[in-house]
Amino acid sequence: QLQLVESGGGLVQPGGSLRLVCAASGFTLDHYAIGWFRQAPGKAREGVSCISSSDGSTYYADSMKGRFTISRDNAKNTVYLQMNSLKPEDTAVYYCAARRWPLCSRQHTEYPYWGQGTQVTVSS
Repeated sequence: QLQLVESGGGLVQPGGSLRLVCAASGFTLDHYAIGWFRQAPGKAREGVSCISSSDGSTYYADSMKGRFTISRDNAKNTVYLQMNSLKPEDTAVYYCAARRWPLCSRQHTEYPYWGQGTQVTVSS
């Protein structure tokens, strides 16, 4: 059974950091592009970052560039999202998603496999 499980969310003060973890089971991530998305209350789901399976190339939404870093460890079947300089507007539920395609997509509808999400709250 293909499963994605996110962890690492929590409450952090503005300017703080968190590292989100997306662990896969039931399949190997080698041939999957992995995306991180987020959804705040009352807002649409938006793309945060993605890492390809072909060459490890990455994509970041403009507001995350320079603050977030995505990486993958295929040996551990895990993808990470390091989030630094967090802002209150980063508060959301963060999801990881997988698509069996080497390249990333910015469209959440192109990812058939999703985790349950992890809450990130940035507040003083």
